[in-house]
Amino acid sequence: MDKMPKWADIVLIPLISLLLAAGLSALVILAIGESPIDAFTLMVQGALMRSAGWGYTLYYATNFMFTGLAVAVAFHARLFNIGGEGQAMLGGLGVAIACLYIPWPHWSLALIGASVGAAVFGALWALIPAYLQAKRGSHIVITTIMFNFIAAAVLNYVLVNMLRPVGAMDPASAKFPVSTHLPTFRDMFSTADNILFRGAPANVTFFLAVAACLAVWVLIWRTRLGYEIRALGHSESGAKYAGISPVKITVIAMLISGALAGMMSVNTTLGESERLILNSTEGAGFIGIAVALMGRSHPFGVFLAAILFGFLYQGGAELALWTNIPRELIVVIQALVILFTGALDNMVRMPLEKLFLSLRKRKA
Repeated sequence: MDKMPKWADIVLIPLISLLLAAGLSALVILAIGESPIDAFTLMVQGALMRSAGWGYTLYYATNFMFTGLAVAVAFHARLFNIGGEGQAMLGGLGVAIACLYIPWPHWSLALIGASVGAAVFGALWALIPAYLQAKRGSHIVITTIMFNFIAAAVLNYVLVNMLRPVGAMDPASAKFPVSTHLPTFRDMFSTADNILFRGAPANVTFFLAVAACLAVWVLIWRTRLGYEIRALGHSESGAKYAGISPVKITVIAMLISGALAGMMSVNTTLGESERLILNSTEGAGFIGIAVALMGRSHPFGVFLAAILFGFLYQGGAELALWTNIPRELIVVIQALVILFTGALDNMVRMPLEKLFLSLRKRKA
């Protein structure tokens, strides 16, 4: 029998962890000499009270959904994929190749082609660490984080020596053709009398990220492959006894994880910059770890956590612009969320388990 209801594990524990992180962050803001209430109000106004703020919040959330799902799928197989950053970088290369060398007649076809290119390149970049883990026993954490640096070097070389237009100085590819440009939220939701999402980079890729959440839910909980992934994550020896190949499932789970991380680049490369540039990932691969932890590796939890971190990113930009609070404080909040939802999970979990057990005994 479970020690606490499922909803408490999925909702209550992350919520309490978030409140603890927010409380400590408020103390930090007080130490800086600012008002935590004013800071929170400014974050809400800048990120949620205007359509442009929502546009930036959902743009960041789109990135975090893809990387959070990537980490979550690997988590279910008891794999810690820290290579989402590098897989997203190489995914951007797949997007650039698809958009620069294939004459797409319409953005919808370009979106499909870019998504496939991003997924393939991201999956291939995850394949080598997956193989080393499955066949050689090399620790997935070490190999994936090392591959982030290799991906950055590879992308830099390709941009400078192969994709950079003649005469250009910055390490970036040429602009993608106009026919590949994705509609933004401003294009989709504005009217002649009311311009919404002015200047915000949110685009149709957000709905692709939501579709990815649904697809991962179906995969993990409604397919045989998803059952095998979860079985391996719960017990490798039990999975072997049931006839499940740990090598096969490890490789497949990492391929799916890498593909999801690579698809993040559709939003940043095709949706926003409309060309391939360096550092377009901006740490989203690492934020995906916090998103997956807070979302309890469930697609719906990942969706909510991605919205939260999108709010933190946009709200942090507002704080840096209008107050003396540095934007790096958002990194502190993210670190505290990871601390409470990961390393200090039992600090929240054990008292709640005791509480629910006592309530159950009293009711009995």
